Amino acid sequence: MSDAGARPWLVVIDPQAIFASPESAWGSPFFAEAMPRITRLAAAFGDRVIVTRWMPTADRSTSWGEYFAAWPFADQPAEHPLFDLVPEAAGLSPHPTVDLPTFGKWGAEIEAVVGHGAHVVLAGVATDCCVISTALAAADAGAHVTIAADACAGSTAENHAAALQVMGLYPPQITVSDTAAVLASL
Repeated sequence: MSDAGARPWLVVIDPQAIFASPESAWGSPFFAEAMPRITRLAAAFGDRVIVTRWMPTADRSTSWGEYFAAWPFADQPAEHPLFDLVPEAAGLSPHPTVDLPTFGKWGAEIEAVVGHGAHVVLAGVATDCCVISTALAAADAGAHVTIAADACAGSTAENHAAALQVMGLYPPQITVSDTAAVLASL
């Protein structure tokens, strides 16, 4: 069943302490700028909001083992406070968080909620990792994807811009936009 003609869903990717804290090796220096825009979007989307979390439960016998060897600070139990949602994100969605041990969050868990072929607006962190991984997988699965670029936070300004440029190469499946335009379209 296609949900493409219906009102879009907002998917807020990984608004967690590990990506928000300036003290974290993975903290985005732009997270604090993006979060108020994410909050405005979530208020406008109402109950059509999904929040995701990256969790460190991947199989260490795969390339994830080398990944955690390179980033040992993140090799913590899933209950560690690093993986908590930031306080501003805790009440954004009436739905349970989608917790996955992958960069990309698109898959059966989200598609079961939003519907096949749905229109999703992506916001969150990091533009150059989990956002782009989610956007490309969603487009491959037939979703209509809008990136609220100013509601995303990259690891650096250059990496944010590069990820937006790459996602901009996928029209009409992926559209790069901003918070004001997304809100005006609702």
